[in-house]
Amino acid sequence: MLALFDIESWLESGGVLLLAAIVFAESGLLIGFFLPGDSLLFIAGFLASSAGGEVLPPLPIVAAVTFVAAVVGDQVGYLFGRRVGPTLFDRDQSRFFNPRNVQKAQDFFDRHGAKTIVMARFVPIVRTFAPIVAGVGRMDYRTFVTFNIVGGLLWGVGVTTLGYFLGEVSWIESNIEIALIFIVLISVLPMLIEIRRHRSSR
Repeated sequence: MLALFDIESWLESGGVLLLAAIVFAESGLLIGFFLPGDSLLFIAGFLASSAGGEVLPPLPIVAAVTFVAAVVGDQVGYLFGRRVGPTLFDRDQSRFFNPRNVQKAQDFFDRHGAKTIVMARFVPIVRTFAPIVAGVGRMDYRTFVTFNIVGGLLWGVGVTTLGYFLGEVSWIESNIEIALIFIVLISVLPMLIEIRRHRSSR
């Protein structure tokens, strides 16, 4: 069995199909908030490079798969939010669902408006729930699609491309675990800043 969050083993075993499935789940399914999105994309880009052994197909294919999975995932999340509506906020906490995560996305959305769909791509947890909250709030569909495509492009293509080219740097190639930790820290930084601001306002 694959080790938990052993991302390189995941991708070596499952290839771009598993990559697409994980990105889709994290982008549009309630249970996907715990998945390692940013580090997953970085490693995917690295494994498409010669330094990563070209385990995955060439970068354009990996980036395209990631982009499509991210955009489609957000579309599903939006439609789910529209269908379920405000009742989502009243659901009881369970093993896979915490209503506070939805509220975090709602607060983020209230502060930043439609551009949240782009910004949330780079914020764990919020990334999963932002399209759902957009659907709950019945955000204009054309506006949502526009920001969804832009966000999917910047995140899906951008982070995989970053992993591809930085993976060619000898130090990063030799210390990929440290690079992954750094990516994770960067990805959670916006959330930590928001928590600090929230506590200060209280």
